[in-house]
Amino acid sequence: MRIGRVPALVGGAAGVLGAAAAAGIVAQRRTAVRDRARIDPTVLAELDAQPVDRSALVRTDDGLSLHTEQNGPLSAPVTVLFVHGYCLNLSSFHFQRHALQAALGDQVRLVLFDQRSHGRSAHSAREACTIEQLGHDLHNVIDALAADGPLVLIGHSMGGMALMALADQRPELFAAGGRVAAVALINTSSGDLRSISLGLPSALARWHAPLVPIVLRRAAKNAAFTERARAVGRDLAWTITKRLSFADPAVDPAVVDFCARMIESTPVTVVANFYPTLLAHDGQLGVRNLAGCRVLVIGSDSDSLTPSRHSEQIAAALDNAELIIAERSGHLLMLEHPQLVNEPLLELVRSVLPAGARLR
Repeated sequence: MRIGRVPALVGGAAGVLGAAAAAGIVAQRRTAVRDRARIDPTVLAELDAQPVDRSALVRTDDGLSLHTEQNGPLSAPVTVLFVHGYCLNLSSFHFQRHALQAALGDQVRLVLFDQRSHGRSAHSAREACTIEQLGHDLHNVIDALAADGPLVLIGHSMGGMALMALADQRPELFAAGGRVAAVALINTSSGDLRSISLGLPSALARWHAPLVPIVLRRAAKNAAFTERARAVGRDLAWTITKRLSFADPAVDPAVVDFCARMIESTPVTVVANFYPTLLAHDGQLGVRNLAGCRVLVIGSDSDSLTPSRHSEQIAAALDNAELIIAERSGHLLMLEHPQLVNEPLLELVRSVLPAGARLR
């Protein structure tokens, strides 16, 4: 099924460019001020409200503490685990969390966590900021909070890459009859991210790969100065987030602000530490190991960080994958057009519920 096709980026890429922009791009304050004046404080308050039944810290194999949250009973027949993307946190699944809880109630247990160095989780040493380590972290969360019963794993962007890493490391989980019954990969990639244009004109796109890491390394070395500059340039960061993370000009400014604050809360050192592993990512073996479970792949027609061809390549590598390409959508599809993600996710989760629970 193809839902369908404008230019956008990622929360993470907006963080990359926002950190770089803080070093010298002139802020477009007038546009940002005008758009932010239209924010409905009621909507913003609703976005900030995260229903939590239980929270806990999970210890990783290298001794870090990951912040986790759960909704739904421990006895639920299926556990749905969300893995967020670069420069975001578990709040990026706000709409999906609400939709699944409202529709499925006590039939599912929802588990969300902040990846290392993101959100409320502990900060990692630079050398451990790798996709491979994120796969180990995901396994630690499963062991601690969902040690038995069927699993549905949902990964966005870097979260999807972490999921591929886990499939590479623990293929038995994803084999036919294994614990992972279904997987959803949203706006993600199995590799070759060095070739993307980031929505830049071709002449500039050729330079972004070598220049962005240099800019980020320098920004990280002067982190205190860079963070002050980011704070001063908040209007610019908001504008960059809107232009590069979303494709639909009608996106709610409260959603843009919600996303911009997530990105802003990610230190420039974290932005810099994870950028190399994204470029080096190769998840093709992990993708092939998903052949034993049901797979849903969702991409966006105007995603400049993980263009729709990356979603198409993942789906093409699997006979069991359903592919959806959403129109007028950027990298943060689950926030920009949540219904285009919620509906197929509900169908996916319902498909693995015990027969008696599917009638709900």
